[in-house]
Amino acid sequence: MTSQLLLDWLGRVLMAALFVKAVPGKLTDFSGTVDVIASKGIAEPLAGFLLASAITCLILGSVVFVFGTNTRLGASLLLVFLVPTTLIFHKFPVDHGFFMNLALIGALFWRSLGPVQEQCPAFVGYGTGDWPAMKRERPRPTQP
Repeated sequence: MTSQLLLDWLGRVLMAALFVKAVPGKLTDFSGTVDVIASKGIAEPLAGFLLASAITCLILGSVVFVFGTNTRLGASLLLVFLVPTTLIFHKFPVDHGFFMNLALIGALFWRSLGPVQEQCPAFVGYGTGDWPAMKRERPRPTQP
């Protein structure tokens, strides 16, 4: 295993750890979590179904994301959980959880799209004076 593959896998493990950490509390206090979801204006029978679906997405998504051969599927399952959760539970005023979830959503979108190097501009060399504006000829000071 190359160091790049090892770091890729480690990154997926660390990201999935956030989702795996959420599962035990949802399982041990299922009815309490349903009540919290229902308090957000969602009907109680639907809240129970949504919670069961969320737990399924968390477990399957995390396992496939870390250990599966199709990490895009795992990232997509985690997005199915994370996007609605962010919209329902992290409304205004914006809190720390909202920004953390946005970062996770961005990382999961990035992962679910896969490598797109051939479609993205190469920024190699930028920062070393290679910007087009920096290549302009500047007038030289005249000698008195």
